[in-house]
Amino acid sequence: MKYRGYGDRNYPELFQRYEGNPILTADMWPYQANSVFNAAAAEVNGETYLLVRVEDMRGMSHLTLARSKDGFTNWIIDEKPTLLPDVENHPEELWGIEDPRVVYIDELEKFAVVYTSYSEGGPLVSLAMTRDFRVFERKGPIMPPDDKDASLFPRRFNGRWILIHRPMPAMRAGKAHIWISYSPDMIHWGEHRILFKARRGGWWDAHKIGLSAQPIETNEGWLIIYHGVRETAAGNLYRIGLALLDLENPARVIYRSHQWVFGPKEPYERTGDVADVTFPCGAIYDRDQDRLRLYYGAADTCMAVATAKMSDLLEFLKSGG
Repeated sequence: MKYRGYGDRNYPELFQRYEGNPILTADMWPYQANSVFNAAAAEVNGETYLLVRVEDMRGMSHLTLARSKDGFTNWIIDEKPTLLPDVENHPEELWGIEDPRVVYIDELEKFAVVYTSYSEGGPLVSLAMTRDFRVFERKGPIMPPDDKDASLFPRRFNGRWILIHRPMPAMRAGKAHIWISYSPDMIHWGEHRILFKARRGGWWDAHKIGLSAQPIETNEGWLIIYHGVRETAAGNLYRIGLALLDLENPARVIYRSHQWVFGPKEPYERTGDVADVTFPCGAIYDRDQDRLRLYYGAADTCMAVATAKMSDLLEFLKSGG
């Protein structure tokens, strides 16, 4: 697939929706749920694991594991919630836990689950570790309110861990940007800086931006899939863009897409609890197949998946798309 650059009328769609979408819905759940969406994704022992945000009938969220051998069909869903809020020991989880991102950290031989805890003081970033998605070791909050849309990178850089996240004090001015922060131990975080900003004016990502799926390592850099929000007369519209970060210095942005590459189109993305939302929290890169599977919440109601060739995504970015 060849691109001639920004404005090429012959751009094909980079992402292809799975014809069996949506892949997970509340009526598939083994217990009562209002909606299931915004799942983290990981590959574990040859299976696809989705750690799914489940909203109960009170409006509170928790996380439940769904597993599939092919990542598309025959999902096995835990009979009861996999990770519930623990308000007694973690009062910051008072109003639920949501929107996880998962990376596997070879050094620790553990999966790091970064998620949003909804506290009385607002949303904040929390961290838990697990080896098996059965037992979770909560580390507690690692960023104060208001903050969300966060993920660790799966390895250290010059001895330090890096977190991508989206603090929201700038929302008072109508903006929210993507930041990175550094830590020697995943407890003490500092050297906070903006990674890239929401654009100004009429752009598709001019209101606020935030990380979508976890950072994906490629031969050419870290692929960042991010969501951008544009305010419209009918409300906020969520779409997806791409960026590429330097492999050894993720604070350096190599490319950022001008155009959005995925957005609400199908009825299950347009209609639901929150209309016109496609919101990925997880992706799986099948290197041998040159294929990225993007798992996304649709209209804050169900889970869906779309696929793309990684080589096409990188070419699109390098072409100025």
